[in-house]
Amino acid sequence: MTALDSRRKQLTLFVLCAAVFLDSLDISLLGVSLPSIKSALDLTDGALQWLVSGYTVGYGGFLLLGGRVADQWGRRRTFLLATVVFVVASVLGGVFTDGTLIIATRVLKGIAAGFTAPAAMSIITTTFREGSERNRALGVFAMTGASGYSFGLVMSGVLTEINWRLVFFGPAVIGVLVLLAGSTYVPADPAREDRAERRFDVGGALAATVGVMLLVYGLVQAPGWGWSSPSALGTLGAAAALLVLFVVVEMRHSDPLVPLSLFRSPVLASANLISVVWAGSTIGWQFIATLYLQETRGYSALETAFAFLPLGIVIVAVAKFASGPLVERWGIRTVATVGMLVQAAGVLMYLAVGLDTSYAGLLLPGIIIHGIGNGLIYPTVNIAGVGGVADERQGVASALITASYQIGAGVGVAVLAAVLTATSDGSGVAHYRWGFLVAGLMSVIGLLIASFGLGRSERRPAAAAEQPGAAATPDAALSER
Repeated sequence: MTALDSRRKQLTLFVLCAAVFLDSLDISLLGVSLPSIKSALDLTDGALQWLVSGYTVGYGGFLLLGGRVADQWGRRRTFLLATVVFVVASVLGGVFTDGTLIIATRVLKGIAAGFTAPAAMSIITTTFREGSERNRALGVFAMTGASGYSFGLVMSGVLTEINWRLVFFGPAVIGVLVLLAGSTYVPADPAREDRAERRFDVGGALAATVGVMLLVYGLVQAPGWGWSSPSALGTLGAAAALLVLFVVVEMRHSDPLVPLSLFRSPVLASANLISVVWAGSTIGWQFIATLYLQETRGYSALETAFAFLPLGIVIVAVAKFASGPLVERWGIRTVATVGMLVQAAGVLMYLAVGLDTSYAGLLLPGIIIHGIGNGLIYPTVNIAGVGGVADERQGVASALITASYQIGAGVGVAVLAAVLTATSDGSGVAHYRWGFLVAGLMSVIGLLIASFGLGRSERRPAAAAEQPGAAATPDAALSER
């Protein structure tokens, strides 16, 4: 590889990382600004919640469809067009004064992110050769995605101090820069002679998209509705039925949206399961820790955001400088297992919180340890989730691992919100401790899946792994696992 090729690849990686950072950033960017938006637009609490949840539902619901469209229609084309939609929705969100319309722009932005995320990740996996080169690239990609959420909280506070509408216009500016750079540096889509002959799986696409959207929506709403309410049971039941229908359709379709043969690999299947419980633990922990800092310790929203800033910094440092080399040396299973163990330790440290727990004495060390676990786990499960998958299925594999994260985050927050409600006595911190215990147990489950499900042959010799054509077919790659 020439120096020019290497430089162009790095520029491509930078553009794609900026896009996934923006997608993750936008999940939390409204966090601190919500009270200001509520006051300015006279919104109800329900409408305010959907400024956040609308993005999550759109994002999670369209990931599988986005990954398949990227594979069939072209990854570069999908990435650029979805970025245009993201920018337009951001601008409209900053201009509109009607709450319903702003919520609609948030849903639209989530849908756009559901296309850009798998397209960006699959461009990386098809641009960088499998092995150490791809592992390093995915480490950087995962680093920016994981840190985007944490930095979004801080940026939300800073921008809201100036004007709350900047939380909408800010992403639009970044999106325009991504679009301009992407037009130049993202490689063109390769010619696909069989593209016109392939039948798009409309039934699978509808069942998966609506099913996942209902699942995320039900998980978001269930704590407010009550888990045994007709609304919760009906929504989650419909989601389950559609997802079962999706599996049936995929088994019968000649060119399915998600080829079920992908799950013949225990490594890929385990990576997606780990992503679910990892996200449930880390996002659920952050949800409870935020409530604890603000409701018990009296932190302001901006103080809470800065309290979590070290989390993002540690994730960036570990994912960039440690995760890739450790995977190369010790293998996916070892790094994933250690990462889940470290994360569990960081979460379970919060079992010691009290009414006057010192930030420097306990809270900050827990955040740092938790960040180390995050920095090890997130890149590693991404590597495991796309390793050995043929190029024409990289979009779907990327969408699966991202969708697992989104579903896990929804499950984690919903379950832990229910735990807080069930164990709260109106005083003290016992309910927070119960929540941290459940979050820690999720990490322990991830540890067990990593230890027993990722196998013993994840580490491949660098020379063989980086040869063009290695793992050229999905069946061969999966059988190697």
